[in-house]
Amino acid sequence: MSGTRRQFLKTAALTTVGAALSNSGLRCNATQQQPNILWITSEDNSPMFGCYGDQFATTPIFDALARESIVYDHAYATTPVCAPARNCLITGVYPASMGTEHMRSRYPIPDFIKPYPLYLRQAGYYCTNNSKTDYNFLGDDTSYWDECSSTAHYKNRAPDQPFFAIFNLTVSHESSLHTSIPTENLRHDPAGVTLPPYHPDTADIRHDWAQYYDKIDDLDGQVGKILQELQENGLDQETIVFYYADHGGILPRSKRYLYDSGLHVPLIIRFPKKYHRLAPGKAGTRSDRIVTFVDFPKTLLSLAGIQPPDYMQGHAFLGKFKEKPRRYAQAFRSRMDERYDFSRSIRDKRYRYSRNFNPHRIYGQHLTYLWLMPATRSWEAEYQSGRCNDIQSAFWRNKPAEELYDSLDDPWEVNNLAADPNYGDVLLRMRSDLRAWMLQKRDAGFLPEGTFEELSKSGTVYEYVHSSQYHLERIMRTAEMATDFQIDHLPELQQRLTDEDPAVRYWAATGCLVLGESASAAIDQLRLLTDDADGDVAAVAAEALVRLGEVQEGLSTLISLLDHVNGKVRLRAMNALYDLGATAESAIERINHKKQDPDEFVRRMSGYFVH
Repeated sequence: MSGTRRQFLKTAALTTVGAALSNSGLRCNATQQQPNILWITSEDNSPMFGCYGDQFATTPIFDALARESIVYDHAYATTPVCAPARNCLITGVYPASMGTEHMRSRYPIPDFIKPYPLYLRQAGYYCTNNSKTDYNFLGDDTSYWDECSSTAHYKNRAPDQPFFAIFNLTVSHESSLHTSIPTENLRHDPAGVTLPPYHPDTADIRHDWAQYYDKIDDLDGQVGKILQELQENGLDQETIVFYYADHGGILPRSKRYLYDSGLHVPLIIRFPKKYHRLAPGKAGTRSDRIVTFVDFPKTLLSLAGIQPPDYMQGHAFLGKFKEKPRRYAQAFRSRMDERYDFSRSIRDKRYRYSRNFNPHRIYGQHLTYLWLMPATRSWEAEYQSGRCNDIQSAFWRNKPAEELYDSLDDPWEVNNLAADPNYGDVLLRMRSDLRAWMLQKRDAGFLPEGTFEELSKSGTVYEYVHSSQYHLERIMRTAEMATDFQIDHLPELQQRLTDEDPAVRYWAATGCLVLGESASAAIDQLRLLTDDADGDVAAVAAEALVRLGEVQEGLSTLISLLDHVNGKVRLRAMNALYDLGATAESAIERINHKKQDPDEFVRRMSGYFVH
């Protein structure tokens, strides 16, 4: 770690941060006028309901609920995968702004950032969670609730005490497609499925789509039981009900990916007559307001009459502290389980723009969990057999630096308009606005994850990236030059290979990796970086050397990094070795020793090399 980072962490350790709590309205006392609030959530499902226009879906409960509610047409997850999405939902802070963006990570966050149940409980609410947590930061996920278990229930509250309750439904989770239901037992006919244009027409893909619709049918019934219980308890006229999914899904190129298929979620909110003054419209109407998960905690507190703390980064869209609408839904993609990636995206009511900072990695990087689904394996086999058209093949190829879609006319987002001069103004606007958002929110993703581990030993990533020690503008500019495929940037990238900031060196080396053979002038500098004190820098420099023909030197470094003290450096080296394919065959013996590695994802990737 650099000296400036050590100095920052020592200073941060002496600083006590607590002002947010004193300004958050926690002294509000519960009264009978405060509404009960019920959240029903589901996993991994896009708005595949009749009330969202899906004619193939069988969702009578959702459709009836929609007729009594406000249906949001522009609700989006902040990331297309569960743990970072739930991190955002529980804190009201963008995970990319806090160092909690990577899937399955447990980094600490500052003490002043409080999960929203603590604000509700101090205002008198009885708060229950049944039962998934998965909050993606260090701590006891169950400690924020009055009850958190598979039996947690609002019925256990004190008389006249308002409640906030979540019921997390898992029937539509990705794992529901890991085992195929016999075709004759499906309720939805695979032949009736309308496939997205990026999926080849195979029996397995059709079957998985049909089975997924069956799971949505099952979900519909489970939601109905929760609503019925609320009514039987005489609470339906005292309770505001939210239903939403934790992100989109679930077939390949939805969950984990920055498209509407992975980010667009159903959101249905029912207001009883008693609290209809809080609704944005009449029951049975629709809202085109853009809302995202970062808005939910502020909105929840606002509905309860609690002033949200200043550190929350969303826009309250309901309640006493309602704010003006946002223009964009911002989203991020970072490490997904064992595979590294880095993209950012914004969506307005028509267009989606995405910036890919790992364009040298294909969309369809092998991922253990995703490959348990027959549809994924079928799609890969079709591509490898040469039976996919260009749209279907794009998933298995390197990414462009920029993507722009007219999501209204192209709802599956397959026609990239980034190079179309007719959309030049849209591209420039959204590129500039995404960049401004990353700077404003102090996007931590420009630091390699090995740095997260180092910072977390004596502080938090949040505190570092929100300090003057984080030179985000310079780092981001290096990352942009590194990933736009412009050979003219090579001289500047070469200069930055010796920058004092390891994050700048990391991105400069990444630029050489992205340029491939065109970066041969940087070979000598890359050789020096294989001994860099920062393991992530050494790993990317070594991979670049291999691709520049310096195979033995590059592989030697990557193999040695498999024993690095930092688990995320080991994981980055493992990612590089796998993506080098047969070139890395000499590393297999050493890789086999990593099956007992302390890092779960290093262990998982060691199994990739069997074949």
